Amino acid sequence: MDGAFDRGELARLEAADRANQYLYQVMDIGQAMLQSGGEVSRVEDSIRRQCMAYGAQRADVFSITSNIEVTMYGPGFGAITQTRRVIGQQTDLYRLELLNQLSRRICQERLTAEEMAAALKEIQATPQYPFPVQVFTYALVSASFCVFFGGTAADAAVSGLIGVVLKYLDRAIRRVQPNAFLSALLCSCLGGLLASAAVRYGLGQNLDMINIGNIMLLIPGLALTNSLRDMFSGDTLSGLMRFLEAILLALTLALGFALVTAAV
Repeated sequence: MDGAFDRGELARLEAADRANQYLYQVMDIGQAMLQSGGEVSRVEDSIRRQCMAYGAQRADVFSITSNIEVTMYGPGFGAITQTRRVIGQQTDLYRLELLNQLSRRICQERLTAEEMAAALKEIQATPQYPFPVQVFTYALVSASFCVFFGGTAADAAVSGLIGVVLKYLDRAIRRVQPNAFLSALLCSCLGGLLASAAVRYGLGQNLDMINIGNIMLLIPGLALTNSLRDMFSGDTLSGLMRFLEAILLALTLALGFALVTAAV
């Protein structure tokens, strides 16, 4: 009896250890999805499906923008809970799509924990667009919105050049990873200062149009969209938190431009 009990207990402990390893990798994928700009409902559903694919009878997933908590239940390993703190978020829709593909692959092929870790590492090592392409995109977006809202060709040129400067500032800020609100304030103040100087020295004509072009680079549009999607999906708490954060960031941007414009 004791030997049978020991063998049964050993098997349960081994199953629990494997389940913990799988859940750890699943949490890594969920964390990467949140950090890439995924909405909470998508992250929760992906984690739940992956847990069920590995034999869980039930998986309770709770996620907000900065935290993931998962408890999964199975006949062979009992109840297992893991919590993950999510820090640092930026929009990367291409990486998010790769993570979605990995989640579907895991559910279909039931990869080992080692294979899951290797696949995730490969996705995280995927290079972003070359920096010159990002700089050109910032300039193009700034100039385009400036013209769209009524700016002249000179205004568009100034707005595009300021967009280039803001991209370089954004890269420098990301290296030290300060508070998101401080980052927004610094970018908006510098953008407003450069726009005011350009108009004062005759390089541009319409300060408002130039500022609008630069503001559109910094507006947290994806966060606002995801907040609404979360609320419509029933994740009211997560949606409200993300919505409040996006509104505060937008107000911080407006404050930075307003302070510089008033001072100059």
